[in-house]
Amino acid sequence: MDIKKEVLAIIDEVLSLNGRAAAFGLDTPLLGALPELDSMAVVGLINMLEERFGFMVEDDEIDGATFADVGTLVSFVEGKLA
Repeated sequence: MDIKKEVLAIIDEVLSLNGRAAAFGLDTPLLGALPELDSMAVVGLINMLEERFGFMVEDDEIDGATFADVGTLVSFVEGKLA
């Protein structure tokens, strides 16, 4: 499974980016850089990640750094799957 590709697909779907996320690299900033990524969108992303990858995210596992850029979010998912 290509985790980065899956994470980008989830970002694209939740934020309704119409395919723009496919061009994102690991260093593409997210939180604070994408106006679509507000607090409700973060909740939607977490829910979709849980559903797609089959893990649970506890409240104390998440902070702003998790959503700093694509790479930090992919690393978070990889850590949950390890």
